[in-house]
Amino acid sequence: MATEAIGSFYLMKCGTVLSIIAVLLAYWYRAPGQDVHLDGRLDAVLSSLLRAERKVGIGSFARPRVAVGFGGCVDIVVDGVSLLDKAGVLPSDRPLHHDFIEDSEQLAQSFAYFFPPGAASERFVVNSTLFGKLVEASRGVPGNRWSVGGNALVMAGRMATEGCDVLLGVSANPDLADVLSGHVTVAGNRVEEPDIHLVLEYPSGAKWGRYTSRRANRYIIHSDKHNPYLASMGDFEQKIRGFQPDLLIIGGLQMMDSFPFKKGEREALLRRLSQLLSSTSQDTGVHFEMASFVDGLLLVELMERVVAHADSLGMNEQELPNLLSHLRDGNVTVLSDPSPRVATVLDQMRELYRLVNERRGKSPSSRSLTRLHVHTLAFQAIIVAHGSQWKNTMSATAKASLTANRHVCGSPDINPSKAKLILDESFSVSRREGSQRIMLQETRPVSCWDEDDYELCVAPVLVCTEVHQTAGGGDNISAAGLVLQI
Repeated sequence: MATEAIGSFYLMKCGTVLSIIAVLLAYWYRAPGQDVHLDGRLDAVLSSLLRAERKVGIGSFARPRVAVGFGGCVDIVVDGVSLLDKAGVLPSDRPLHHDFIEDSEQLAQSFAYFFPPGAASERFVVNSTLFGKLVEASRGVPGNRWSVGGNALVMAGRMATEGCDVLLGVSANPDLADVLSGHVTVAGNRVEEPDIHLVLEYPSGAKWGRYTSRRANRYIIHSDKHNPYLASMGDFEQKIRGFQPDLLIIGGLQMMDSFPFKKGEREALLRRLSQLLSSTSQDTGVHFEMASFVDGLLLVELMERVVAHADSLGMNEQELPNLLSHLRDGNVTVLSDPSPRVATVLDQMRELYRLVNERRGKSPSSRSLTRLHVHTLAFQAIIVAHGSQWKNTMSATAKASLTANRHVCGSPDINPSKAKLILDESFSVSRREGSQRIMLQETRPVSCWDEDDYELCVAPVLVCTEVHQTAGGGDNISAAGLVLQI
């Protein structure tokens, strides 16, 4: 139930010790015929990442103060193919992108579009009858589980676990509030029935009709009533002044995407959020966590009202090219390579960093972008501007990498026998001809170097091979990386 997700957070304290034990056990108890070289490489990379993570600890005198908004829900996590079968949604022979879902045919077409490449996606279901049918069907899917979800709630849980005091802006019912850490204070109105998100998970190699997934991922559908309205913003805004956070995190705004607002409602909400962000002290860092957006007009508003006031941005390998495409020519990129090369991502990060800061130079009220974190299946990459408030970039990149495995495997204990490296033994720092190649060193797996006015760090991910859950991965990874940099 809801306690499951929060309860797992509290195991993280012993995770580092258990992971070291797991390295030793994996070394002594290898199965006959295993590739000893590959196993030794995994063990060395894990030990080195753990050392890098331990180099920095949360301050012993005062817990960092973090305010997080918005979005909370109950996640129903199910095997996606089993749910569609149970609900009678047959595989479509016409994979198509839809901005929102109106009927079961569009659901089948949309799932068929994202499932084969294994690309994460999230869509609003305007048909509440269809959504209710799917929720009811999920109860009969073997292995279904309920947990707390939503960008803000998940990031708040991670931040509290890692040693922060958190102010959480969320509309919650008493059951959700009861499972939160004592270090999380809720600011928001009370609701009797929380929003529900259906998380259709699937492993690598899963089959649905003639389709086979290339990698493990999830397809999320929702029919929210509370989250799109940022209903907790009023109380959150009042309490944040007295809380005086070191960091303010904004996420969950994809709930506004394709939602049927009345004319002017969305614009008014984003203007109010913009006023909150612009009035935030310059001593407080502001981080915006990107998500899956398909509404081009919403992206325009977010660039003006939210991104302009953020020092830090976090996103995955789908969201990076989408935002970059929007900045270049105003277009939305719905589907990108789910397994991009390091050089491709780094070039995209450099261009995004430059374009965002060029736009901000024309607006004196905007903050400079000084931090950019991109999380992919194979690696983590973080850019931090020289002289900015963000610190410990190498350790933060290592922690983000370790958190990716911990979350997806559902355990604070990283077991090398349930992990693999898919990052190449060397990577190019750019697609430009003659660019430097960097070798992955097992004893120093986090590679950092200086460019222009920033430092750039890349760390390999020990990719979990026995997936427990992919949903919430980006939120956990981003939060874990941030916690060492404030």
